[in-house]
Amino acid sequence: MTDNLSTARLILRRWRESDRRPFADLNAHRRVMEFMPAILQREASDELMDRIELHFEKHKFGLFAAELRETGSLIGFVGLSVPSFAAPFMPCVEIGWRLSAEHWGKGLATEGAREVLGYAFETIGLREVVSFTVPANRPSRGVMEKIGMARNPSDDFEHPRMPAGHALRPHVLYRLRRAEWLSKLLSS
Repeated sequence: MTDNLSTARLILRRWRESDRRPFADLNAHRRVMEFMPAILQREASDELMDRIELHFEKHKFGLFAAELRETGSLIGFVGLSVPSFAAPFMPCVEIGWRLSAEHWGKGLATEGAREVLGYAFETIGLREVVSFTVPANRPSRGVMEKIGMARNPSDDFEHPRMPAGHALRPHVLYRLRRAEWLSKLLSS
């Protein structure tokens, strides 16, 4: 299991106790949580951080705390997770990210996600990685496309944890297979 990955501007690492407050601030920010069911209060944010760490223990990978190399501050997460709901594309491993709004538009999610894909395909040996979001989440969909993921509309799904008719129930699914990732690496 890898505890740390790094890029030119990010350190992707396991979580620390000192991350709880900045993580709670991130999860309470309305813009950051716009496409999530709700903002998280401190207790729910702490529970999420605990679940992320348990995921690392169970699967030997997870959502890394994303630390800005220049300042040492926690700015969110980037990493891998195994979704725990039933859907036609399961079982799978999802790549995901959540960064503070002040760090959007700087390519940090894309930079971190590319590093995580290398880890997923080269170190863990995954054959495929997926990512999903609501159709309106253009910024995240843009990251998915920049890292080489592709959407097939026939894979889109209704998120089973959202009630019927809810605006956040429809989801788009993007995929990237190891062979496609390797092919793009070799051609660049």
